[in-house]
Amino acid sequence: MRRLSRRKALTLVRELDAFPKVSESYVETSASGGTVSLIAFGAMALLAFFEFFVYRDTWMKYEYEVDKDYSSKLRINIDITAAMKCQHVGADILDLAETMITSNGLQYEPVIFDLTPQQRRWQRTLLLIQNRLREEHALQEVLYKSLLKGGPTALPPREYASIEPLNACRVHGHVYVNKVAGNLHVTVGKPIHHPQGHAHIAAFVSHDTYNFSHRIDHLSFGEEIPGIINPLDGTEKITYNHNQMFQYFLTVVPTRLNTYKISAETHQFSVTERERVINHAAGSHGVSGIFIKYDTSSLMVTVSEQHMPLWQFLVRLCGIIGGISSTTGMLHGLVGIFFDVICCRLKLGVYRREEVQLHNEMNNLNNHQTPLLAEAVPQE
Repeated sequence: MRRLSRRKALTLVRELDAFPKVSESYVETSASGGTVSLIAFGAMALLAFFEFFVYRDTWMKYEYEVDKDYSSKLRINIDITAAMKCQHVGADILDLAETMITSNGLQYEPVIFDLTPQQRRWQRTLLLIQNRLREEHALQEVLYKSLLKGGPTALPPREYASIEPLNACRVHGHVYVNKVAGNLHVTVGKPIHHPQGHAHIAAFVSHDTYNFSHRIDHLSFGEEIPGIINPLDGTEKITYNHNQMFQYFLTVVPTRLNTYKISAETHQFSVTERERVINHAAGSHGVSGIFIKYDTSSLMVTVSEQHMPLWQFLVRLCGIIGGISSTTGMLHGLVGIFFDVICCRLKLGVYRREEVQLHNEMNNLNNHQTPLLAEAVPQE
C-alpha cells in the first residue's frame, strides 16, 4: 500500500511538472542558434558584472524635517586673515537678540598676508574643487562618502620662516552663539559693549591703514568634519580702496549626516556675496570691513548613505538572465521566420535545393511512365 501511494504521489508530481523535458533525439541544433546563445551568454555575463558594481555602490538619501531644536548653541568655526595689523582690527558677533559675543574663543595672530608657492597651489586646488562643486552638485555626495579619506582643508603652514614683516592678522577659533540670525564683524578697532549697543574703537587708527583685503581659509558651522569643503573656504578678496565693505549673506541649514564611516550633526550653508565702496557723498553709507550675516533655516536635512539590499540584487540578476533568455529566443524565432519567408519567395537556400530535387523526381517519373496503346485503325 505504501508503495502504491508513493507511486501515485510521484505520478501526481510528474503531472504538475511545468518544465517538461524534450528528448535529445527531437532537438535540432543549428549554427545560428549557437551564435545567438553565445551572444546571450556574453550579454548576461557583462550585465551581471556591471550589476555587481551597482550593488557595491552606495547613494545619498536626503530627507527633510522641521528643526525643533532651538535651545542648543550654534558653533561657528572661523579662520579669516585680514591685511591689517592685529592692533587695528577687531572681531565680534551681534545676533538678533542684541547679544554681543566679543573675542571669547577667537585668537588674533600676526601673519604674512602673501602666500608661499606651496600655499598658493593649495588655494588654487581648493578653488578648482569649489568651481566643480558649483557645476556638479553630485560631487558633494562623493565628499560625503569619503569623509575620513579627505585631508584637512586648513591652510598648510609655511615651510620656512620668513623675514618679511607681519602685515596681516589671522582671526581664528570658534565661538558658540544662539540659533538665531546674527552678524559677524571684522572691522577697524577693538569691539566694546555698552547698554545702547556696541561699537569699535577706531578713533586712534589712521584712515590710510585701512585695508580689508582678506582671505577666508575656513568658515563652517557646527562640528568640524575632515574632508568637507565649505562654500567660502579658499575665498580671497583684494582691494586697493581704503573704504571697501565686503558682505556675505549666509543661509545655514542644520544637517544630520549618517554614513557607513561617520555619524555627525553639522550645518550646510549657501552664500551670496556683495562688495561696495563706502562713499557718504554718493549715498553709499556704511562702515569699512568684513561682514558675514547669517540666518538659520527652520528645516533640517538628514543625509544618509543607502545601499542596495542583497535580495534586490538577486532579483535584478534573475531579471537580467530571464529577460535576455526570453528576448534572444523571440528574436531568433522572428529572424528565422523572416528568412524563411524571404528564401521561400526568392527560391534561395534550402528551398532552391528542394525545388531542384522535386524537378528531378518529376523528370524521372515521366521517363519511367508506361506508354499508352495505340487505338486500332479500322480496315476498309
